[in-house]
Amino acid sequence: MSVTEILASVDIVALRLDDHNQLQVLLIRREREPYAGQWALPGVIINGRCADADLEAAATRALQDKARLTPAWLEQVATVGNGGRDPRGWSMSTSYLALVPPDTDVAGDDLQFAPLSQVLNRQQLLPFDHNQLIAQAHERLSSKTVYTSLPLYLLPARFTVLDALGAFTACLGQALQNTSLRRRLERMKQAGWVHETGESNRPKLGRPQAILEHRPPSANHARIGSSELFIFDRSVLA
Repeated sequence: MSVTEILASVDIVALRLDDHNQLQVLLIRREREPYAGQWALPGVIINGRCADADLEAAATRALQDKARLTPAWLEQVATVGNGGRDPRGWSMSTSYLALVPPDTDVAGDDLQFAPLSQVLNRQQLLPFDHNQLIAQAHERLSSKTVYTSLPLYLLPARFTVLDALGAFTACLGQALQNTSLRRRLERMKQAGWVHETGESNRPKLGRPQAILEHRPPSANHARIGSSELFIFDRSVLA
């Protein structure tokens, strides 16, 4: 690469919940140098030879071509750039947070969902500054969880209060009072964002749980930004 060139990319931090309500992050095995064969964030290069109209179009291309999934939620997190993050020279990356439901499977042997905790505590080191990009996306998720409905996009559209409690707890990284979350869900019901289905699940242990349905105003496409988030009037931790 010429010393006058700047390498620009869009990288996707796609998160899902596992069976134990622990967050996982999607990684892809790199095909090319630098760092061929290592696990990294799925992303694409953006330059004048690409047909992307803007950064969101590039993020959509990264989701389709590299991550190979359709998120329930997508938002831009940050842009970072310096001369040391890529051995090829000065580079910059715009990262996006994507949330997918727990039944999302990887579409190829070159993709895997890894425990987010291992990346955050640097037990798993990723190339470039991808550990940092993931930490920034996780911080965004945690901060928005305090006052919005964002964790519901990690669940199927139909869920129980216990499902929601698991998602909020995973995103916050700390315990949450059941009654506090129920009050927030009740406000969402009153506003038409959450609906009773009249159905219940039948767990092997414990009482049946009422099944709710998350119906944001526009539910037919990936939500971008904050237009499809219910904003609570106080912290969910209050």
